[in-house]
Amino acid sequence: MMGNRVLVRIACLIVSVYALLWITGVQALTEEAKILLELKKSLKDPNNALSNWKDSIHAPCNWDGITCDNITGMVTEITIESKFLNGPLYSNICNLQNLKKLHLGFNELNGNMPPNMKNCTKLQSLNLSTNSLSGPLPDFSPLKSLQLLDLTYNKFTGEFPASVGNLSELTSLNLAVNPFSPGKIPQQLMNLKKLKELYLANCNLLGEIPSFIFSFANLGLLDLSTNDLNGSISKEISKLGKLYQLELYDNNLSGSIPPELGNLTFLRNFDASKNMLSGNLPEEVGNLRNLVSFQLYDNHLSGQIPESFGEFPYLESLSLYENNFEGRLPQKLGSLSRFNMIDVSTNQFTGPLPKDMCRGGNLERFLVLDNRFTGEVPDSYGDCKSLIRFRVNSNNLTGKIPKGIWGLPNVNIIDLSFNNFVGELGPEISKAKNLSELYTSNNKFSGILVPEIGMASRLVKLHVCNNQFTGPIPKEISNLRHLNELYLQENKFEGSIPAEIGLCVSLVVINLAENHLYGLIPESLASIEGLNSLNLSNNHLSGLIPNSLGSLTLSLIDLSNNHLTGPVPNSLVSAIYNDRFSGNPGLCAKSSHSNNQVLQPCKSSGLRKESRKRIFVSGFIVGTAMLILVIGLTLFRRKCHQNQDHFRNKRGSSRWKLRYFNKVSFTERDISEAMLEEENVIGSGGSGKVYRVVFKNNVTVAVKSLWPVNNNSSKQNDLNQLMNAEVDVLGMVRHKNIVKLYCCLSNGDSNLLVYEYLQNGNLFDALHKVYKEKTSQGSSLHLDWLTRYKIALGAAHGLSYLHHGCSPAIVHRDVKSTNILLDDNYEAKIADFGIAKFLHDDRGKDLATAFGGTYGYIAPEYAYSCNVTEKSDVYSFGVVLLELVTGKQPIEPEFGDSKDIVSWISQRICSQQDAFELLDSRISKSFEEQMIQVLKIAVRCTYKVPAVRPNMREVVQMLLDADPCSSSFKTTHKEGTEKNATLGIGIPVRQSSQHKH
Repeated sequence: MMGNRVLVRIACLIVSVYALLWITGVQALTEEAKILLELKKSLKDPNNALSNWKDSIHAPCNWDGITCDNITGMVTEITIESKFLNGPLYSNICNLQNLKKLHLGFNELNGNMPPNMKNCTKLQSLNLSTNSLSGPLPDFSPLKSLQLLDLTYNKFTGEFPASVGNLSELTSLNLAVNPFSPGKIPQQLMNLKKLKELYLANCNLLGEIPSFIFSFANLGLLDLSTNDLNGSISKEISKLGKLYQLELYDNNLSGSIPPELGNLTFLRNFDASKNMLSGNLPEEVGNLRNLVSFQLYDNHLSGQIPESFGEFPYLESLSLYENNFEGRLPQKLGSLSRFNMIDVSTNQFTGPLPKDMCRGGNLERFLVLDNRFTGEVPDSYGDCKSLIRFRVNSNNLTGKIPKGIWGLPNVNIIDLSFNNFVGELGPEISKAKNLSELYTSNNKFSGILVPEIGMASRLVKLHVCNNQFTGPIPKEISNLRHLNELYLQENKFEGSIPAEIGLCVSLVVINLAENHLYGLIPESLASIEGLNSLNLSNNHLSGLIPNSLGSLTLSLIDLSNNHLTGPVPNSLVSAIYNDRFSGNPGLCAKSSHSNNQVLQPCKSSGLRKESRKRIFVSGFIVGTAMLILVIGLTLFRRKCHQNQDHFRNKRGSSRWKLRYFNKVSFTERDISEAMLEEENVIGSGGSGKVYRVVFKNNVTVAVKSLWPVNNNSSKQNDLNQLMNAEVDVLGMVRHKNIVKLYCCLSNGDSNLLVYEYLQNGNLFDALHKVYKEKTSQGSSLHLDWLTRYKIALGAAHGLSYLHHGCSPAIVHRDVKSTNILLDDNYEAKIADFGIAKFLHDDRGKDLATAFGGTYGYIAPEYAYSCNVTEKSDVYSFGVVLLELVTGKQPIEPEFGDSKDIVSWISQRICSQQDAFELLDSRISKSFEEQMIQVLKIAVRCTYKVPAVRPNMREVVQMLLDADPCSSSFKTTHKEGTEKNATLGIGIPVRQSSQHKH
């Protein structure tokens, strides 16, 4: 009985204790609920993520994102990530006295860190990454229990926080991508002996890697990339025996790779690319049996690749391009693993290609261009169905190409040029449904150009020049409706030029020179409106030059050394083409005033002298009468409109100087009488206004009226330079994605430029302004992803043509969404070339150093140099892509002071999932993956360093890879190392090894 009484008393005591704890807990819950509700109140919550945070007896332990202690019921964890919460971090959050975990990452928090964060003394895990927090960091020293501190991708400034060195319990320190003041890694960090992860990328760190870091024996991840670190990689690196990921890329490290690196046997990902490392790869690297990704591109390394690289069982990615390596590649390379990508381009490798690179069936990118490889392409490569890019150009390879390579189902680039290959182009090409670029130039290929080439319907570039192809040009080439460049010169093609070639409506360049072609030049060539360059020289063509060719505005035409006869169309008779008709004795010029010194005037029609005299006199009388009539009508019109504005009176006061650049259906009089009224203004800028003008024949054009400058010869000279720059560019180029300049008029103090009118205005308005459709639903209209993609690809084609299709190359210098115009089918056209610059040519010298561009689109190199290159346009185009993907303008209030969309993106991206949250919410989620790929391209285009950005040809190809209508899309974008897969498209995105070539 005594024992039972004792048990009863103990039970009563326990119940009393629990009751006391419960009463205390309820009181505490009430206080904690108030704190959390104040936190909710301080934040904007657009998605109602905190909708169940309401005052009740059960609050707050059942609220979303809140975890409580099982016994006391006190709040211990707050985890609210990726909810678009906006506002400052609540200053009294640390009044939750038992808070151990605070995770508010991937939101839109802003403002400074509250100074009383030091009161969170029980905090063990603090994650505020990927927000917009700013200002200097507070002293973290009181947070003695902290084990994880993640503040990556914010805007923290000031000195690097040395106080974190007092947090001796830290196992993970992540402060990457914050604009701290330049400085060294503080010595205080040496106390962090328990660190397992140290992520300090892009923190403006200077100096050498401090030796104390190598004493962190538990370290598994070390990322010091994208800083200004110098010195060498210390042999003490071997002390980090648990390291599995080492990121040192994009610094100024020099010296050799220490043999001691081979002691890091757990290492999976190693990247020291974009440094100044030299010397050989030590044999000890062969001990890294767990390697998945090994990247050392863009250094000064030399010597041979150890044979042990062929023994790595997990290696997927090897990137060594732009070094001085030599010797043979390990012949077992890729044979023991699911090898995905190799880029060893621009080295001095010799010997044969490894034959088992695709044994794992996973190889997507095989890039070995610009080396000295010999031998044949292994037959096994023809069975590598996973290949997307196959580039072996500029080597010493020989033999026949395996038949299977021609028909690889996923490949989009095959580049075999500048080798010694023989054999025929196989009919298997019909299976290459995703092939967009085929280069076989400068080899010894023979046989016919197979008709099956017409089944590779996505071909954009076909370069097979300087080979030994024979037979006719297949008429099936007409099926290549996306074909942009056709280079068949320096072969042995014979027969006539197929008229069907006129159906290749996207062609910009046709070069059929130095073959054995005969017959007539087909009239159908004139139907290719965007044709810019036509070379048919050194053949056996005969007959007349079709008059219809005169409707094309060509920057190059070469018909020399044929058997052509008859008059040359007047528009083609120019000093520009002075020698491009030579070698055709039967050709002549209709006009006796031609500046062409090659062509003789065509013979007279045989009219008698008296008849010609009568015709002349009659014509003179009629012309004089018409002139008097026109003068009278003009004077009458001036009298009727004497109250018109000053500009229109001035415009009619002197003789117009007129230059035509395209065939038009209106007259000079139509233009000079155009009513340039304010209600017809469709655009206005620093150089003038643009008017919509409809002529009497219902033809609509856009007329740019440049601002008149009175009594200021300097400004007038600048204005003339802008006009001349635009005329020089648009008068020369011809491309479907470049706006047409019909003509220009000048009469001294007034200047008019007449363009084609684009019905859908500019991209900026179409993307950022709200349009309402008058339907029963009254729904808001916006550009869907298919339309945006079409616009992006079209604009990219236009810029690529300017950079790579014009000689000299042209830099636009003011690429922005307002300068991308849209026709009625939303085809993009680049416009406004007022500050364009010709590269490597005297025509642009006056404007070469003039500041150009628009804030938000300007490449960062403008901050220290006005010496623009094509890469400046690439940066600006990257900003346009960001607009298309996010739906945001280049400058938005939410980006913060002195921030643009590029900085905003760089602060917010950390993982693939985070990237999805940046996408324009108006676009269907079914296109998210495609939009992510374009976002990746945009990030690459907006790299801070110009040399790292792709060129526009590469941008076009990457956009083609991201085609939302492509059936192979899902297999085309499994790029990047394990690190890149983890970080998604994080900033800086470093997949240049996959896209460099």
